[in-house]
Amino acid sequence: MTQKVAVLGTGKIGEALLSGMLRGGWPPADLLVTARRADRAEELRTRYGVTPVTNAEAAKTADTLILTVKPQDMGTLLDELAPHVPAGRLVISGAAGITTSFIEDRLTSGVPVIRVMTNTPALVDEAMSVISAGSHASEADLAHTEEIFGAVGKTLRVPESQQDACTALSGSGPAYFFYLVEAMTDAGILLGLPRDKAHDLIVQSAIGAATMLRDSGEHPVKLRENVTSPAGTTINAIRELENHGVRAALIAALEAARDRSRELAAGKKD
Repeated sequence: MTQKVAVLGTGKIGEALLSGMLRGGWPPADLLVTARRADRAEELRTRYGVTPVTNAEAAKTADTLILTVKPQDMGTLLDELAPHVPAGRLVISGAAGITTSFIEDRLTSGVPVIRVMTNTPALVDEAMSVISAGSHASEADLAHTEEIFGAVGKTLRVPESQQDACTALSGSGPAYFFYLVEAMTDAGILLGLPRDKAHDLIVQSAIGAATMLRDSGEHPVKLRENVTSPAGTTINAIRELENHGVRAALIAALEAARDRSRELAAGKKD
């Protein structure tokens, strides 16, 4: 952990990653940050003891650059970085839909690039970060990336051809669960429960179910069947979900998210 790491465009995900690295043992002196606004940069300095720099300064001095800007801002950022990034600098991109080749083509030949899709549970050290190597990234580069993102959760290596699917499933995934909890909370209110009690019931059920999925080793079908007794309450609820096409709607939703990730890669903004 003697290398300098710079987080460029430090928004919520960038800050979550930064704080996780500090908890994981990175010295604040080895962490650089950039932000669009000066007050935001000063806020990060005060809160974490890290050093705010310009994008150009980060490119010149850091050993690893982590690009956490929005996809539509990536081209502009790369144009700014390109004159200052030497061939040995590791560049990690966290922008949805942006390919490693898009970045490689805009930087010095031979720059190692790694694409990562993480998600908002990085804020509570429970992220799922999916990692893909570009043309020039080495095993050491991948291991270093896993060390960084392992500070805020679990990591998984996949071929870059699977990144758009991972973005749809995991990158956007927390929003689907929040949407489901929102709908179930409304249902609880309709059934006569106060909002706070419905919320607590659903959240703890979600935590318990997720822990069972992670730790039991059982297929989700088996776990569902264990709750579903003949002619009982659960099977009646499942029947209504099937009647309303919930499974098909989820598949279509994830396909739409994957397609949008592909559009972002192609430069389509609207």
